[in-house]
Amino acid sequence: MKNVYGKNILVSGATSGIGKCIAENFAKAGYNVIGLGLNADEHIEKIGTGSIKYFSVDVTNVDQVKDFFEKNIKELDIAVLAAGFGIAGPAEIMPMDYVRKQMEVNYFGVVNMCNNILPIMHKNKKGLIIAISSVAGRVTLPMQCHYSSSKYALEAYLEALRIETKKFNIKTVLVEPGDTKTGFTKARKTYNPKGNPYYEVCMRSIDKQSHMEENGKSPETVAKVVMKLIGRHNPPIRVAVGFEYKLACFLIKILPAKLVDNILYKIYMPEK
Repeated sequence: MKNVYGKNILVSGATSGIGKCIAENFAKAGYNVIGLGLNADEHIEKIGTGSIKYFSVDVTNVDQVKDFFEKNIKELDIAVLAAGFGIAGPAEIMPMDYVRKQMEVNYFGVVNMCNNILPIMHKNKKGLIIAISSVAGRVTLPMQCHYSSSKYALEAYLEALRIETKKFNIKTVLVEPGDTKTGFTKARKTYNPKGNPYYEVCMRSIDKQSHMEENGKSPETVAKVVMKLIGRHNPPIRVAVGFEYKLACFLIKILPAKLVDNILYKIYMPEK
């Protein structure tokens, strides 16, 4: 497997879902990976000819992340930032603590990690940062608008970061999975109390989204995309995972906004 960046690899969100699959694929390829997870059981897991050394780190905790890097990370060539979760429910009634937590993990958590990753990569004058975004960062999902908002923010941040770090030979890439079969679906926090005006349509919408995810692609498809990216000197700004999602992102660019709006309404706001 071609790798043009180096052997020092870190994966956040490495204890479940897409992040875990990515960390395991690196280990199978012979790398010794640093894997971060919230409340992770700290241990070393041998996989294939490599390993994953797990650490319990909350990516939203500024002091904890800084302390972790100071004590444990001296060299870093590749960072895959996969920590994240989703919330669902009507935008009008979503409690602000839910919204803030969504942004804290999916957006500010990435910013916090990058603030500690970049100084290390500057020393090597090269590096690769891969952030696991979502097609929902390009297509707003009704009843999951705050999840989409967190991913939209992530996309803007990584785009700007890529330009700012170009002269230091540090690359950034957004990987955009679509519906993927992981524990993400069951872990999603839904706020939809009975009696609110959106209750029934929200239930139908979330049920449909969950069904699509549970019948979606394996996280292995995302891991394969990541493994290919480490072999590219000039990786793309973003990569949608799977032909159908590449096509969807292309169509969104060329179709009238009103038509896209109507299509999304029919898909995600199903009638009885």
